[in-house]
Amino acid sequence: MCAYPLYLYQPDYLLLSDRGNYKLIKMENKNETLKDTALILEYKIREAHNQSQKPGLIVLLHGVGSNEEDLFRQAGKFPTDFVVVSARAPYTLAPGRYAWFQVDLSKGKPVINPEQAEKSRLVLNTFVNQLIERYSIDANKVYMGGFSQGGIMSYSVGLTFPQKFKGIFILSSRLLPEVKPLIKAGAALEQLKVFIAHGTHDEVLPLAYAHEAKAYLEELTPNITYNEYEMGHTTSEKELAHLLEWLH
Repeated sequence: MCAYPLYLYQPDYLLLSDRGNYKLIKMENKNETLKDTALILEYKIREAHNQSQKPGLIVLLHGVGSNEEDLFRQAGKFPTDFVVVSARAPYTLAPGRYAWFQVDLSKGKPVINPEQAEKSRLVLNTFVNQLIERYSIDANKVYMGGFSQGGIMSYSVGLTFPQKFKGIFILSSRLLPEVKPLIKAGAALEQLKVFIAHGTHDEVLPLAYAHEAKAYLEELTPNITYNEYEMGHTTSEKELAHLLEWLH
């Protein structure tokens, strides 16, 4: 899919480049859709099979160092009345390897680039707006989820724009403390469905991160589904089966 690679992001502007042609977009309310342009992120898509009604939307976000092909391998398993989109993160680490933000894991706990994480949060919000408009999505059936850093971004976007989502699903991930001041309690957040899954032997993002996020979210929404699995920092067929049950 054609999209504008993201090269520079300022607090109220996006500078996008398409084959050397630069375009500066002002995001006055940080929600607006970029009309009549290519979508803001590269992505792969599985169309909904039922064309007689507006489809739902499932947005998949990969982990650091991966790409949109990763989770898209599971696209065929999701409900056929949903458009499934697997997005590519905007920051390039190496050919075929991308990130939502840079992170250093060498110091015992993750040290992130918070500016990049915030830029990706806003970009993803705009991307969802674009997808809803481009594919005539039922705005009441929008989900976002991802693995590891993709799960981080699903927390960051879903919890700060809860009115936009029916639910978010978080696989082997964590909630950034930098995002918590942006999360506002209220009816929209209370109605948000949250699926949290984590491996008990995860050595990259230990299980404690899932426990911390669950405890925090229990004060904000009663709609939490929480599962642990005998695995490391990965996904499993059992986990996917539980996720698909949750979506139904």
